[in-house]
Amino acid sequence: MGRQSRKIEILTAASKIVSEQGIFNLTLEAVAIEAGISKGGLLYHFPSKEALVKGMVDHLTNNYREKIANNAEMDPVEKGQWIRAYVNVTFNQVYQNKDMNSGLLAAKAVNAKLLDPIRELYSEWQKEIEDDGLDPVKATIIRLATDGIWLAELFDIYHIEQEKKEEVYRTLLEWANE
Repeated sequence: MGRQSRKIEILTAASKIVSEQGIFNLTLEAVAIEAGISKGGLLYHFPSKEALVKGMVDHLTNNYREKIANNAEMDPVEKGQWIRAYVNVTFNQVYQNKDMNSGLLAAKAVNAKLLDPIRELYSEWQKEIEDDGLDPVKATIIRLATDGIWLAELFDIYHIEQEKKEEVYRTLLEWANE
């Protein structure tokens, strides 16, 4: 097994712990057990809990950045392509393992500065969205509505029923196509 796939397994294990057991149960020992490796093996890849959480945020950020950029690039209609890509990826192309998003929760608890990569990414995206050819306020509202559904599910506050979620998705895309 390659180094990179082992790292992904560790990040997945850490995310699962945060998602299922809560942030305060995220320990290096628990992650090693969940990943099925020794603590030394874990420390080889991530020498501290902070490094592990940073890895979780970096992995999520890089994956999300790549998916949205690819979606925007494939959109044949230039006007609104970034906001459509953002909506599409957020609604339809999230991680197969949704627990990976919990890295953001862990970062907030461990060291809020670890969220800087996602903050920077959102700043980049906001600029792209505002320069996307749509009314910048409308585009921002579409992004915020998309974020609201994602965050409500991440925090397990409210899961909108699937039919309504699909209707919201279609409506946001319609607005992004106006």
